[in-house]
Amino acid sequence: MGIRTKFNLVLFAVAALAFALFAFVATPIFQAEKKEEILQQARLLMESAQAIRDYTSEEITPVLDRLQDEKFYPQSVAAYAAVHYFEALHKKNPEFTYREPALNPTNPAHRASDWEADIINDFRNNPTKTELVTERETHSGRVLNLSHPLVVTQTCLRCHDTPDAAPKTMVAAYGRQNGFGWKLNEVVGAQIVTVPLSVPLARAQQVRWLIAGALAGVFLLVILLIDALLGLLVIFPVRRMSRIASEVSLGNMGSDEYVKPGSDEVSSLSVSLNRLRRSMNEVLRLMPPGDQR
Repeated sequence: MGIRTKFNLVLFAVAALAFALFAFVATPIFQAEKKEEILQQARLLMESAQAIRDYTSEEITPVLDRLQDEKFYPQSVAAYAAVHYFEALHKKNPEFTYREPALNPTNPAHRASDWEADIINDFRNNPTKTELVTERETHSGRVLNLSHPLVVTQTCLRCHDTPDAAPKTMVAAYGRQNGFGWKLNEVVGAQIVTVPLSVPLARAQQVRWLIAGALAGVFLLVILLIDALLGLLVIFPVRRMSRIASEVSLGNMGSDEYVKPGSDEVSSLSVSLNRLRRSMNEVLRLMPPGDQR
């Protein structure tokens, strides 16, 4: 096995090790960065929902409350406004969803599913927790859920304390069975923003492989460059000096000298070999003919 082959094997081993190390380290870094980007997007959506709720409570509810004796207007409910705002958003961006599920909602359509009930109960068991980030698999791929607790305030009790205390028009619209018995400061539901993970993570994977491919290309270019320099600066001169030394050892003292240009170690070796050859020629010239073998 020649020097070039050994050298290339070492370089390829180093490149393979660097490539494997990059793949091992880059995967969690790229995924974590992409998840953080998605989480920030989810937080922005959550802040939008909260802004809609606050605006409805402060600006819309006081106006519509004066009309509730004649007809119940769900537009006066902050949750209704936030949910319908995101329903409009969902039509153009179906991968994003927003829900306000509750354990005991007025509208049965907002009753929490099993996984949503787990989130609500987590908030109920941990009253100081204000945010929960979870992941789950769906039929369309992996999704990230950002959840905030819905805590009962004094305003909520105007409609959700008892059926007798609630607006009569609301009771007439939804009945007396659901959405009552809430307690002040109790966690009864959650705001849940759902954003997809599968597509962004797939893109992160593509970026990782793109960088890995570029890294492999750089390594290959470096190996080819080093291989060419090794052949030009070391292997070719050494082979030529080896051929000349072999001819001299066989008695061909008239072969051409070879001096490699430059001041590196191989050049110094070529000068030393030529000096040794001339010394041998001089010794042989001074020896009596009968002593030369």
